[in-house]
Amino acid sequence: MTPTSPTASEIRALPKRALRALTPPTPRALLRRALPGPWSRRVLVREGVCALALGVLAAGLESVDDAGSARGVAVGAVTAVLFLLRRGLPGPVVVLAAGGAGWLGGFVPVLVVAGWSGGRRILRPAPLTSFFAAAFLAMAATVLGADTATLPPPAKLAIVLVTFMMLAVLPAVVSRYLAQRRTLLGALRERNEQLLRERSMVAHQARLRERHRIAQDMHDSLGHQLALIAVHTGALEVDRTLSAGQREAVGVLRQAATGAMRELREVVGLLRDDTVPEAGGVDALERLADASRAAGTDVALRRDGEPRPLAVATGHGAYRIVQEGLTNAHKHAPGAPIAVSLRYEPDTLVVEVVNGPAGEPPSAVSGGQGLTGLRERARLLGGIVHAGPTADGGYRLAGLLPYDSTGRAPAEEDGLWLPQPEPLPVARRGPVVGCAVGAAVVLLVSAGVVTWGGIKLVDAVENSTVTVAQYDEIAVGSPESEVLAVLPVASDFLTNGFEGTGPDLPPDASCRWFATDDDSGIDTQDVVRFCFRGGLLIDKQHYRAKV
Repeated sequence: MTPTSPTASEIRALPKRALRALTPPTPRALLRRALPGPWSRRVLVREGVCALALGVLAAGLESVDDAGSARGVAVGAVTAVLFLLRRGLPGPVVVLAAGGAGWLGGFVPVLVVAGWSGGRRILRPAPLTSFFAAAFLAMAATVLGADTATLPPPAKLAIVLVTFMMLAVLPAVVSRYLAQRRTLLGALRERNEQLLRERSMVAHQARLRERHRIAQDMHDSLGHQLALIAVHTGALEVDRTLSAGQREAVGVLRQAATGAMRELREVVGLLRDDTVPEAGGVDALERLADASRAAGTDVALRRDGEPRPLAVATGHGAYRIVQEGLTNAHKHAPGAPIAVSLRYEPDTLVVEVVNGPAGEPPSAVSGGQGLTGLRERARLLGGIVHAGPTADGGYRLAGLLPYDSTGRAPAEEDGLWLPQPEPLPVARRGPVVGCAVGAAVVLLVSAGVVTWGGIKLVDAVENSTVTVAQYDEIAVGSPESEVLAVLPVASDFLTNGFEGTGPDLPPDASCRWFATDDDSGIDTQDVVRFCFRGGLLIDKQHYRAKV
């Protein structure tokens, strides 16, 4: 089957990611990827100045190493370009900088900068490891491919490893640690700000609940007083001693009180939040009874048991139960006798309000929330409330409240609890420990390689050095075996660079070079050479060679 090209409608139906994969990137997109913004004036000045300074440093280092200035300028320009590309292409820049540093010393500064930028900007471990491994291979390839070095390949690789660890990996580890620490501190700061906002919101809700509680207290207190006004005015309205005009005025007053009760319940009835306020207790029950007696109702208040100290919440709960019982009796059974009892049981305070049967109860306004609020209040205190008719046709309201309210429900249910901000989460030690372990590994590996290289260097110097006195004692024409028994085993680590130096070699001879214990100059080395042919020493030379 011959493949067909997708139609325009099929292409439009593809997901955006697939569409981007099918669409080749434009030069503008590639430039935006290589030089990501935002490019503010401050960023432009900073990047330009740093690129210029790094380029000048690289050009200076290369000019010192090489007399020609053209190569120094080229190295400086490439360094500046690599510095500018490090933000958008940190991985490729590390590879290119490492390859350049293995070839020319002028690229060393940009390798350090590239390692720092790569450790900070390459977030995923797999790409980070891949790019730095490729950078090490690039640096090793350039060093091994150079003809100027006189060291054997293992020594070159050891030096490359230490150099790469110190110039690229160590800056990357430190940069990554600082970036992760900055990110973690930012997350902790955002978490703390969120907790503070949540605490402010909860405090605002607590203030609203306090306002609701004040509205509830006003509802209960004013409702009780308006009920008493309605009872008084109802009694005056049927008083025969008053004139018709007075009874009419009293009727208007009763209607006003009834309307006020209705409006009060409509306005603040929905705001009831039966939490525990701090006013009203069992000491105020006598005042409630006196107010009801003043309205012409027979109220008996009785206290049984040995009084004991009460929690403020328990005392106010008892006060609200008696107040609600008296209010309901005045509304639904006006004129009926009321018995209020307060009994101090061994473990519970029992509050009871019982009224007798009503004759013909008037049409009373009822919000239907008084008993519900009492039950919720008692539940929060750890007690219960019971209400129901009695056998003689009356009504009974009773509450059992604990003395110390230790059995109350969790405080957050009554709106009085403000959560404290949670402690800031302890910084996870994973990133910190990982970066610390990485830095320690880099330092340990570098120290191990340096130690191994120092030991090898000492051995190579000992195996490649012949004293001047030994050189003078060896005579031309001596057997090769005797001469080799006197000479050290030699080491190509230091003597490979001496090949091709000094006088011309005898034809068909095999030669060996050694350094001497004579003082050498800064750029010269005192060298001896022994040449053998046919099992005999046929030539020996002592000269100075440039290094």
